[in-house]
Amino acid sequence: MVVAITFVILLVSAGVRAVPAVLMLPLEQEFGWLRTTTSAALSVNILLYGLTGPFAGSLMARVGVRRVVLAALVLLASGVAIAPLIRERWQLVALWGLGIGVGTGLVAVVLAATVVNRWFVARRGMVLGVLTASASTGQLVFLPMLARITERYGWRSAVLVVAAIIAVLIPLAAWLLRESPESMGLRAYGATDEVASAPTAIDRGQGESLGALAVLRSAATTRNFWVLCLSFFVCGASTNGLIGAHLIPAAHDHGIPEVRAASLLALMGVCDLVGTTAAGWMSDRWDSRWLLAAYYGLRGLSLLFLPYALAGADPSLIVFAVWYGLDWIATVPPTLRLANEAFGATRAPIVFGWIAGGHQLGAASIALGAGVLRVSSGRYDWAFLGAGALCIGAAALSLAFQRAPASSAPRALPLATPPHPA
Repeated sequence: MVVAITFVILLVSAGVRAVPAVLMLPLEQEFGWLRTTTSAALSVNILLYGLTGPFAGSLMARVGVRRVVLAALVLLASGVAIAPLIRERWQLVALWGLGIGVGTGLVAVVLAATVVNRWFVARRGMVLGVLTASASTGQLVFLPMLARITERYGWRSAVLVVAAIIAVLIPLAAWLLRESPESMGLRAYGATDEVASAPTAIDRGQGESLGALAVLRSAATTRNFWVLCLSFFVCGASTNGLIGAHLIPAAHDHGIPEVRAASLLALMGVCDLVGTTAAGWMSDRWDSRWLLAAYYGLRGLSLLFLPYALAGADPSLIVFAVWYGLDWIATVPPTLRLANEAFGATRAPIVFGWIAGGHQLGAASIALGAGVLRVSSGRYDWAFLGAGALCIGAAALSLAFQRAPASSAPRALPLATPPHPA
């Protein structure tokens, strides 16, 4: 039940993050704003979404998961409900950039990492894959619905529907979300007496503070942190900051209607649900360094193909949607797996929050940069090609992660070291 309600919370949060992709064109048409204006608001939103993550992880460790989640849902419901009152550029940046950015950041992938590490010892990768796939499921559920509501009734009606959904979720989260298996007299899935009573050396050695900044100071002295952070920066620059924000406007530039472009994103969501769940299953079995290298490499090739797909016929776009979709956020389970190995299960969600901050910094940079390129050149091609090249570099960088000596004997896809016990 805890996994189910966490999945729904993450799904709705993903739906909120999907709203700007649908609103970008209607806002520009109604208020006469340039693409740089809407891109700037989206960039602030993405950046704060990422920077809130590590502090959310620290708050969950200190004051509890349920309190943080409920506060976030109240903030989101309030912020989205007053969004139809937006009239000025600064209001868009302040509300959707600042308010919604912080709210979604509190219920981001750090929530999934915290729940998985508390409730599971075995099959962490697979469960995390299912939970992170909620982002694509949220897109699948929300994007076509919001695009149709916007087309028929206007963007304000679409936003109010989202606010109503969040409001309904608040009492459900208060009822069903629980802090830990121990609070219910249970044991984490896969835990044994030996595992439950024996924290790892990493957890013991780094247990002095769970403050977000203290954890960052400790993690930032290691090579592995920067390998994961820089590669995840590229992940953000090639996913929600680029495709999530700019695919619909890019398709519109090529004469593709908004609802049809939103359907392409929904198809990617279906494929990502399969791809990310499979990525989690594989991260429980194979070396996550090689999995990351494969995922980034394949994503880079798909982005290099995208400008040709947009200029081509329908089959090319469908091929891209399936190819890219299978790989969309497949990088999350192996990245968290490596963070667990390097920093211990207790501190890994907070460290992963900082790594996810790198992800959102990359997303914010490309969200603004792609808008600037579109205004200056009239095309998105250079943004897509540049992101593809970055992904190829991230594939090579992923192999620089240093594992413990006992586990360093890689073959093509060597078996992963068993996870550190919780």
